[in-house]
Amino acid sequence: MLLIVDDEPKLLDLLSRYLGRLGYEVETCGDAQEALALFQAGPDRFSMAITDLSLAPLNGEELIERMRQVRPGLPAIITSGYPYVPRSAGVAFLQKPFLPQMLAEAVEKGLKGSA
Repeated sequence: MLLIVDDEPKLLDLLSRYLGRLGYEVETCGDAQEALALFQAGPDRFSMAITDLSLAPLNGEELIERMRQVRPGLPAIITSGYPYVPRSAGVAFLQKPFLPQMLAEAVEKGLKGSA
């Protein structure tokens, strides 16, 4: 299952529907605290986290770091409208706006361990 975290409801819905059509199970959250609690309650349910960088009170990078304290090596994708370079291995970056195919490729790569 993919966990998608973004504070833009329309984008969450769009990403969820697109990835669902590709055959992925998806769970969405609109805030980092909610996502962290959901992840901590069942970390083995999730095969990847996809999160926006600009979240509060935790940003996307902090959210991934906290998730990886529970489950090291969790594949992740961080998205943002601003340029960004991930600090951790196994974290891919997609700059918004991105094409759906770019997301599909990043998810596939991340799940195969080459993000």
